[in-house]
Amino acid sequence: MTPGAKPASGYVFPEALSTSVKAVSGYRRLWVALSGGLDSTLLLHLTALYHSDVQAVHINHQLQANAGETEVFCRDLCTELGVPLTVRPVSVQLGAGPSEGLEEAARKARYSAFEALLESGDVLLMAHHGDDQAETVLFRMFRGSGVAGLAGMPESRPLGKGYLARPLLGFERSELERHAQLAGLSWIEDPSNVDQRFDRNFLRLSILPAVKKRWPGLNRRLQHSMGACLESDFLSQRLAELQWQMLGGHRRRLPVAGLNSLAQAEQKNLLRWWIQQAEYRPPSIRDWTQVLHDLLQAADDRSPELRAHGYSLRRFRNELYLVPEQPDLPEGPVVLEPGQSIVWGEWRVELAPAATVKTDAPPIRICTRQGGERIRFCAESPSKPLKKWLQEQAIPPWERHRLP
Repeated sequence: MTPGAKPASGYVFPEALSTSVKAVSGYRRLWVALSGGLDSTLLLHLTALYHSDVQAVHINHQLQANAGETEVFCRDLCTELGVPLTVRPVSVQLGAGPSEGLEEAARKARYSAFEALLESGDVLLMAHHGDDQAETVLFRMFRGSGVAGLAGMPESRPLGKGYLARPLLGFERSELERHAQLAGLSWIEDPSNVDQRFDRNFLRLSILPAVKKRWPGLNRRLQHSMGACLESDFLSQRLAELQWQMLGGHRRRLPVAGLNSLAQAEQKNLLRWWIQQAEYRPPSIRDWTQVLHDLLQAADDRSPELRAHGYSLRRFRNELYLVPEQPDLPEGPVVLEPGQSIVWGEWRVELAPAATVKTDAPPIRICTRQGGERIRFCAESPSKPLKKWLQEQAIPPWERHRLP
């Protein structure tokens, strides 16, 4: 379909529906996530109407009996519209849980494929609508999410090297279905969408219809609550940033005394923000009170640690450290040759001669501390135990045993 062309039925989509798609701009490449269902099929038609360089991507989860049929449908649709299609088959690694494990595993696989696809300047359009938003907010509420989660899905956000945008969030599914039918569009249904063993399907099929019947305009009501949660989350992050600056603004450590000067709610808020700024996910902890006590009130001779995914929080000399997960070290000593570099855990070590190298120079070996080493910085100065020098330099214990 060339830009500006109408559907085969001659149906003209209303301006309100078209405006949000027309407004997408500033991209290097424009993608539409195409599942083959009603929402994404309609979005692809709308995008192809107003953008000449759109591409589609279909993620084949290989989970449903009609996965092959759905992929063929997407290929035929894109051929009809003159839209290039990229298909990404993914392998879904099932989690330990029952139905919710499969849902989350499929979502992770899908978004990982999107991240791998997007390059700098790319925008990926997804067809989430108002009912999806309501479903997401209720789902997060039942899981005990805070204000950030209850703010719902954002209209746009970074994804990989590009951006994700949701131009249909302001419309209910019934509106989208009505316009798709009037335009004579075809789509394919995912058979798993009626399986109420999955939490989101249960919400969509059993809970939301009853709630909407009791409280008409539910999506609009939820929008008000989401807006309040979004503002609250913004203020919480702004407060955390200001308090972080007040405590010294270090990327990897915070003073315990400064943290103890804050109220407990402020401590939790600051730690969550601090962890997120380092691009990690804050741990899902029910009893933050006990964790904060262990980290901030421990005696000076103790070394409390909270381990999370990809990092840990550790305490040393009245400071709280955010420590990234460390790569493995070589199993034994490594010979370092002049002019060559070696990777040693998080270090890169190179021996660069400052003068003419003697041909009979002994080999330089790199290894971890074995105990008893002494260090001397120049020939005339006395040596001292390496262990004592590291302590004087306030090197944290977990770094000392990794130093090359």
